[in-house]
Amino acid sequence: MYAVIKTGGKQYKVAAGEKIKVEQIAADVGQEIVIDQVLAVGTGAELKVGTPLVAGATVKATVVSHGRHDKVRIFKMRRRKHYQKRQGHRQNFTELEISSVNG
Repeated sequence: MYAVIKTGGKQYKVAAGEKIKVEQIAADVGQEIVIDQVLAVGTGAELKVGTPLVAGATVKATVVSHGRHDKVRIFKMRRRKHYQKRQGHRQNFTELEISSVNG
């Protein structure tokens, strides 16, 4: 069984036993969280799509760790104008282990 969930403004296809990295969630390591924004639930060829959410569907996950992604380097330059700007960014993430999908 798999589900399409929405968290942090993004959508993820998840199944039980998978590990995913999502936008940072305010939860402690080892804490179990319940994601109730489930957009679709499927088993094999059968798919139940919500309007916009599937009623009563939940996904249980455990927080494995918190961390930061690799640095993304931003470089802006205007030729012949003596303008250069360097910038970097590291996005925070939370790693989740999906324990069950209830549809």
